[in-house]
Amino acid sequence: MTDDEYERRVIDVLTSTHPGWYYEQRDLPGLPRWWATRYYPLRPDQRKAGARDVLGRTTLHGLIRALAHHDKILHNLRY
Repeated sequence: MTDDEYERRVIDVLTSTHPGWYYEQRDLPGLPRWWATRYYPLRPDQRKAGARDVLGRTTLHGLIRALAHHDKILHNLRY
């Protein structure tokens, strides 16, 4: 399996487990490579608790961890 195939499979899994996000890869110098953008904006109380509308990380594994942390924030708010 190539790196591209692996990354596509991981994105497919993320799409099924975190369906409220749009995922993309950007190869721009100095910026994170992997991005997740929420389809719907958060409420003010969710933002105050630390949730974000956009997550960017340099690695796909880092993005997965950020999404898990984000889910924990929303779960604690009973979202």
